[in-house]
Amino acid sequence: MRYLAFLAIILMAGVAFAKPKLKKVQISKEISVLLPQDFTPMNDDGIARSYPATTRPLAVYTSPNGQIDFSVTQKKSQFRAADLAMLREFYKANLLERFSKVDFIRDEVKQVKGKDYIVFEYVSTVSEDRQASNLKPMNKYSIVQYTIQGDQLLIFTMHVPFAMKNDWQETTRQIMESVVIK
Repeated sequence: MRYLAFLAIILMAGVAFAKPKLKKVQISKEISVLLPQDFTPMNDDGIARSYPATTRPLAVYTSPNGQIDFSVTQKKSQFRAADLAMLREFYKANLLERFSKVDFIRDEVKQVKGKDYIVFEYVSTVSEDRQASNLKPMNKYSIVQYTIQGDQLLIFTMHVPFAMKNDWQETTRQIMESVVIK
């Protein structure tokens, strides 16, 4: 009887940690990516709350529980694809400025599907700096990819709660490697 209970626990754990199945999602006429089948487009209110920037993302997809997001942002750029190595330092400094702490896993210019990208894979920490606060620091695991297409800067981001990093790291890398720009 213990043997059967042990097998049942192993089977349930395997199902709980199974990698999500990915499906092709057409972001625009030129951009597609593989995303988990249960990800859905984030509504406008959710985008406004989660991405309060001057440039609204082209698309944001989120997990059913709303904890994991994939986004694509497109904005005008005066830079060319040949400038990515120089831009890498600028965007790295921007990340370091935005968070209390950043632990980089990857920091490189890399080819994905024949196109060069700046790739940052990192764990970020945002600490509450007010002395009276008892809030714990927030940690996130993220991959951000930047590339230039014509006169446009394209930014692809995937954010996962740090507690889910080990379960999602391989899938997140697979998603980011699946980006196709025509």
